[in-house]
This record gives sequence, structure tokens and C-alpha cells, in this order.
Amino acid sequence: MENDSIDHSPYITQLPDDCLYFIVERLDSGLDRESFGLTCRRWLHIQNSSRRSLQFHCAFTQLSIASLSQPSTEITPFHLHRLLNRFQQLQSLSLSGCTDLPDSGLSLLARYGSNLQSLHLDCCLGITDHGLFFVASGCPSLTILSLYRCNVTDIGLETLSQSCFGLKDVNLSYCGLISDHGIRALSQKCYQLRAVKISYCRSVNGIGFLGCPRTLTHLEAESCKLEPEGIMGIVSGGGLEYLSVSNLIWCIQGDGLLSIGAGFAANLRVLNFRLCRTVGDETIVAISKGCPLLEEWNLALCHEIRVAGWESIGLNCQNLKRLHVNRCRNLCDRGLQALRNGCKRLRILYFTRCRLVSSTAIEIFKCLRSDVKIIEEEIMCIAPDWAFRL
Repeated sequence: MENDSIDHSPYITQLPDDCLYFIVERLDSGLDRESFGLTCRRWLHIQNSSRRSLQFHCAFTQLSIASLSQPSTEITPFHLHRLLNRFQQLQSLSLSGCTDLPDSGLSLLARYGSNLQSLHLDCCLGITDHGLFFVASGCPSLTILSLYRCNVTDIGLETLSQSCFGLKDVNLSYCGLISDHGIRALSQKCYQLRAVKISYCRSVNGIGFLGCPRTLTHLEAESCKLEPEGIMGIVSGGGLEYLSVSNLIWCIQGDGLLSIGAGFAANLRVLNFRLCRTVGDETIVAISKGCPLLEEWNLALCHEIRVAGWESIGLNCQNLKRLHVNRCRNLCDRGLQALRNGCKRLRILYFTRCRLVSSTAIEIFKCLRSDVKIIEEEIMCIAPDWAFRL
């Protein structure tokens, strides 16, 4: 009788849930986690409820050659419902590339999105302001939101700003329907705003950033129709460390970027002026004096910078470590000499096709500044990698 009452089940299955959660959270590989969940129903529940991140097969938040060669998967609201019902503790969800996902698919976030901190909807072409209403109502803890190429307007951004006060990183690149009205709603109500991307949003001139929080340290505004007043708005918070305003060749003429050097951008460390062909010496002098912490400056294809501009960089940019001068038509031997004699912390010079610079000047530079590596390569993106990550 005594033998019949003995529990012969393996001791490990008798472990309390707390111990099982502790175990599964320390399993590094996905295969180990799947094996854990296949043990029994109870362990499967533990595995499901401990999952924090979900990225669909069709998602391309992180592009790779391998992912591009794989067939895409069509995600419907039905699929999404089953997965969100299974993984109810998600903190990060990527639906990027689900081009046919309708607004109704996001209605499930009202029930399952309370823990969500990061949501990527890149190229979800079926998502509109109506979908953002579901995000706003169901995801109060959201800090990262990427809406790259979504069909959203200022109305959707205003809805978000009224509920998702903790938003830090927002990607609105190629959202052609938004304007400064939507930007103003985010910058005025999301007090922890840290990084914003508005590249190719050509209805945004920058005014909406006026009075933005000091927490805003990262801004990408490539190929935008920025106005001088908009530039002042962008730097008005005083906290910017990274700013990209590249490819403004048909937007701001002359020295419209002058206000960057007026004092509000004194914390700038990385500045991208690539393809700003009309930027002249006056702007360069102001920024080199007004942004003393600058560590990297991309001036590739800035054709109007002449000797006075290069001399100011050499004299004032004493913290500069990386400088891009690719295809600068008016960089000459005297300009290169100014960089050689100044910029004492310079370590990398990206240099290609500067036709006014002689081979002799280059050799002298290499001889006298052996601490600087000249790289014959043109870099398109110099953005820091800390943004849009939990």
C-alpha cells in the first residue's frame, strides 16, 4: 500500500513555476526554449508567458541577404490573434513588412498590448490613423514606435500623443501625409522624446519642434523642406547630440542652417550635412565655433565650403575625430593644410575625388599627421546605433 502512494513523477516536473521561469529565462537559444516548451503543457505555458519579443517572418526590421531570399508570410488578423493570445507578455512586437495587414488587426492590442514597449509597423501600408487609435488605447507603456512608410496623418499622431506619454523613439520617415501639426503634438506632449526620424516628410518644415523637450538628442531630417525657422525649432530643446539634415539641396538656400551654431546645439556630437551643396563658409564658421563637442561631421559634397570654412574647422573643432570631405569641389591644398595643422584629435578623414587637392598635399598630410587614417570611402549613414532599441 505504501508503495502505491509514492509519487514516481520526475522531481523536475514538481518544481514551482517561479523556478521554471528562472530556468527558461536563462536559455540562450531558441531551440532550447522550444525543447523546454515541448516537455508538457505546463512547461509550454511557462515558455509562452515568458516570451518578451516577437518578429514575424515577413518582418524586415533588420534586413539581411538571407531574410530577403526567404519567402514572405501573409499575416492576417486571425494569425495575429492566435499569437497574441499565446504570447501575452510581449514587450516588443515587429509587424514590419506585413503590407496587407489592416487597421482591424491592431484592434487586438487593446487586449494584449498593455506590456508592449516597442512596436514596429514599417511598410504596413494598410495601417492608417484608425490603426493608431488602437495602438494609443491599448499600449500605454509604448516607448518605441516605427511607422516607416505608413499612411498616417497628423490626426493619428495627435491621438498617440494623448495616450502614449512615454514615447521616446518615433520613426516617421516617408510618412508623406504628416506635417508640423502632428510633430508639434508629439514634441509638446511626449516629454521623454529621445529620437525622431522624419526623413522624406516633405510637408514638415521643422516649426513643429519649437519648444521640444531637452531629452530629444537624435533627429534625422533628410530631404525635408526645412526652413530657417524650422531649423531653429529643431535645435530649440538644447539637447541634440545627433542631427542629420542631409540632401537639402533644393530646400534651404545659402546659410539657412546658420542657427545650428547659435548656441542651442552646443551638445552636438555628430552632424550630417552630406549633399548640402549650398552651405557656405558663414554657416561652417558659426557651427565650428558654436558646437565645440562635435566629434563627427559629414561634409561630403558640400561644394561651397572654401578656405575660410576649412580654416575655421581646423582652428575650432578640437574634439573632431571623424571628418567626411568626399567630393568637396572647393577643398584645396590650403584647406587640407588647415585641417592638418588643426583638429588635433582627428583620427579618420574620409577623402575621395577632391580635385583641387594635389597629391603632394596629400602626401604631406600623411607624413605630418600619421595619427590620421585617410579612408577612400564615402559613408552614407553616420547615425549612432543606440536609438530604437529597448
